[in-house]
Amino acid sequence: MKTEIFLKEYADRVRASLSSLSWEKLTTLVDALEGTIRHRRRIFVFGNGACAAASSHFVCDLAKGLAGKGLPRVKALCLNDCVPLMTAWSNDVGYEVVFKEQLVNFLEPGDIVIGLSASGNSPNVVNAVEYARTSGAVTAAVVGMGGGRLAELADHVIAISEDSYEEVEDVIVVVTHMLKMALKQRLRPEE
Repeated sequence: MKTEIFLKEYADRVRASLSSLSWEKLTTLVDALEGTIRHRRRIFVFGNGACAAASSHFVCDLAKGLAGKGLPRVKALCLNDCVPLMTAWSNDVGYEVVFKEQLVNFLEPGDIVIGLSASGNSPNVVNAVEYARTSGAVTAAVVGMGGGRLAELADHVIAISEDSYEEVEDVIVVVTHMLKMALKQRLRPEE
C-alpha cells in the first residue's frame, strides 16, 4: 500500500471515530465537569501509557488553560504525575492499586474521577473507578475497543468506536480538548 493511501485511510478512520461520538453524552459530561468546578470540587484524571500522557495534558488544560479573568480556578490533579508515589505503590503492593491508593488519600464525595483507557480494562484504572463509585464520587471514562469493564462502571462513558490503540488514543486527546473548550465557553463570564 502506498504511504499516501495509508495516511489518508488512517485519517479517515480517526475522522469517522470522531463523527460517531455521542454528542449527548459529551454534553452530559461537560455538565458534570461544570458542576464540579462551580462547586469547588476536585477532578482526578489518570490512565496508562499514552492515556497517562493524555491525562497530564488534560489536567494542564483544565488547571492552567481555564485560568483566566473571571473564570473559576479548576482543582484538577493527574494521578500519573508523581512517579515516586506510583512506583512505591507498585513495588510494595502492586501496580493495580497505584491510582486507587492515591484516591484514598484525597477523594471526597462530589469530586469527579476520570479514567482514560484505550481498552477500558486496565486493572489499575478499573480499581480506581470502582473505589470512586463507592466513595460518593462522580465517575467518568473515555474508552475505546467497546469500552470494556469501565463502560459498565462509570457514570459517564465516552466510547470511541475504534479498535486500534493509536486511533483511540488520537481521539482521546481530541475529546479532552473538546471538553476543555466547551468548559471554557460555559464558564466564561457573561458580558
